[in-house]
Amino acid sequence: MRDFSSHLEPQTQQKAYALHADTYVDPQFLELEKPSIFNNHWQLVGHINQLSEVGDQITARIGNVPIVVVKNSDNQLKALHNVCRHRAGPLAIKNCNSNVLRCKYHGWTYDLDGVLKSAPEMQTTQHFNIRDIQLPQAYLETWQNLIFVSINKPSFSLEKYFAGITEQIKPIDLRLMKFSHRDQYVIDCNWKVYMDNYLEGYHLPHVHPGLNKLLDYRQYDLELHKWYSYQFSPLDNAKNSNADIFYGEGSAHYYCIFPNLMLNILPGRLQTNLILPEGHNRTKIIFDSYYSEIESEKTLKLIQEDRAFSDEVQQEDITICEQVQVGLNSGSYQAGPLCMKRERGVLHFQNLVRQTINEYGIYMKKNNV
Repeated sequence: MRDFSSHLEPQTQQKAYALHADTYVDPQFLELEKPSIFNNHWQLVGHINQLSEVGDQITARIGNVPIVVVKNSDNQLKALHNVCRHRAGPLAIKNCNSNVLRCKYHGWTYDLDGVLKSAPEMQTTQHFNIRDIQLPQAYLETWQNLIFVSINKPSFSLEKYFAGITEQIKPIDLRLMKFSHRDQYVIDCNWKVYMDNYLEGYHLPHVHPGLNKLLDYRQYDLELHKWYSYQFSPLDNAKNSNADIFYGEGSAHYYCIFPNLMLNILPGRLQTNLILPEGHNRTKIIFDSYYSEIESEKTLKLIQEDRAFSDEVQQEDITICEQVQVGLNSGSYQAGPLCMKRERGVLHFQNLVRQTINEYGIYMKKNNV
């Protein structure tokens, strides 16, 4: 594994430089990020409404580890490794309902707690004891009806991870919102390019002319917390007579939760953006949208308007992020200075990347791994 330590020195606001281009273009850096960042932090996998009945199952992948989350016979949620203990076959390949987890390769069957119950023809194998085998379990917690999983034990509970958000967004109550629709994109850039782009309003007037009309760029501000940054802006109804109809009265709240989750919270709706690396220069973006009073005529109209406008903004972001990746790949760029008026969120995120990978390296050395 290549030594990236020279690119991982923490930066200060007095002299802040962005992450080095190597961390966006070298596939070895992503292989370092998966165990250090993705396996050790809470990852969004779904919503409790997806697991309302015993036997409901949803699939996800965290880093390199496939996961299946199930509701067991005691109405408890379990996050299990979706990897059969026989020869690594998949137990679930899509969201579904079943009273067992059955390997799609050789039919080994586990109950909803991950305990092996059946292994065809294995009675012919000496020293095989079915009672010795069960699926590894990941850590699971819920926050505001969203389900999060971590492969390794996280440093903080979800309540500490999201501390302060429910108070900041009042009177909006995320627990009252129901799922509406999902949009997905696969784009040609490193996952951190997309994260960096979300974390600053610096590009707003230049990349998003439509969105810039709805938000008050002059009052667009940022707060930094331990594991997330909070961008917010009053909805500028004075600039756009349709703003109160389309975006609503109040404020737009944008949270970036380390390492790869975004929460866009506006009056009457929530959008979760999950950023998943598909490769060192390829990223999947999953947008799930939730609304309160989801069956009302007003909300149905709002969903149509939101979706059309979101597509417009997303295409603008895709275009600029893919162009940035071209620049990173060029060899012309190494690491540029950050604007502390507009890019403190970028610095905060990138320092968390540096910190997490450095701590992982110290742990590996200490334990001779």
